[in-house]
Amino acid sequence: MKLRIPPALHHRRYFYIWLGLLISIAGSQMQVAALHWHIRTLTSEPNPLALGGIGLARILPIVLFSFIGGPVADTFNRRGILFITQSVMALTALGLALLSFSGHITLWLIYLLTAVQATAQAFDSPARQAMIPNLVPAEDLPNAFSMSSIAMNAGSIVGPALSGIVIATLGLGYTYLFNAISFLAVILALALIGPVFQDTRKAPGINLAAMDDGIRFIVRKPIILSTMLMDFVATFFASANTMMPIVAKDILKVSEIGYGWLSSAQAIGSVAAGVVVSQVQKLRKQGPIFLIAVVIFGSATVLFGATSAFAIAMLALILMGAADAVSTIIRNTIRQLNTPDHIRGRMTAVNQIFFQGGPQLGEVESGIVASLFGVPAAIISGRIGCIVGTALIVLKWPQLRIYNGDEHLQAKAPAD
Repeated sequence: MKLRIPPALHHRRYFYIWLGLLISIAGSQMQVAALHWHIRTLTSEPNPLALGGIGLARILPIVLFSFIGGPVADTFNRRGILFITQSVMALTALGLALLSFSGHITLWLIYLLTAVQATAQAFDSPARQAMIPNLVPAEDLPNAFSMSSIAMNAGSIVGPALSGIVIATLGLGYTYLFNAISFLAVILALALIGPVFQDTRKAPGINLAAMDDGIRFIVRKPIILSTMLMDFVATFFASANTMMPIVAKDILKVSEIGYGWLSSAQAIGSVAAGVVVSQVQKLRKQGPIFLIAVVIFGSATVLFGATSAFAIAMLALILMGAADAVSTIIRNTIRQLNTPDHIRGRMTAVNQIFFQGGPQLGEVESGIVASLFGVPAAIISGRIGCIVGTALIVLKWPQLRIYNGDEHLQAKAPAD
């Protein structure tokens, strides 16, 4: 099959944002891998609860502020919001770097600065995702989300792999410094794209009624609600990313370099799947494909938890990443095409709680189970919960099994 330039990249403003995110995400994922390794080095013995605590530091601000972040994204200029949030996250990464260089970093300071960065993300994600449909026409939206997935996961390959190299050669502080610098790519892209159209005729303001409107909209849309719940269940019960340093160091017996590649493995699969999907002009049978991807994700998690061989662990993580990429592209497309522009920020904010809450709370759950029964048991037992949860959601909302994906291509194309 001859590769072609994906349609979404023909739109200049989307291309700038995509390229900026590609660079910034590499830095962010470098920091995520470094934080997990940093926490492991700050504890004398393997401590799953200390690693699971980083999940709480990430999810609590998102739960607290996402309901505000949605109305903010629907009321104020989304591009302006992104200027602020990207700057805050850059300064937070710089703070981690300076504390590491000075030798004053502690576990609780890591938790605190992670929570500050998560607070900025609670406002950043609704504004960024709600802005994408204003940069490309509706028929190119699935491709735009496919390319966003590629950017996310290409950065997730480069970032953790570089993290292992940087930690081993320069030290942990430089991973945070490089991440701070990487945010400049998105800030520059935002400057280059200029003003972006946004429907503010129904701007809700910042109030409880606006937040309630977003929740009621989702409840009235079973296809949106079911994909959010599916996302939460699958990631909650199959999430064990923060256990990666223990898996790498204490089970697979690999160095920082091996840890970096393990941390990149899911992204390798995600990029491969994203490239394939980006070449599909019209993705049909989205519901069945989504369900198959969730099943593959959970099954690969079992393989990862059961092995003590590095090569098999890498293969399992690659399969997990490919399946997750496909489901992410489909669920983002379903939600954005079924949501009017004036309420997209609020819908995305509620989704952020499901999307971020699943893996972060899942990491806390993994930490508790791992501390009681061991890391492999935590990973494998999560698969059982994933199967049961998926089956219950499909029984409750059978329309998810037959969703095709071409019913809502009526949005107007934005000016480029």
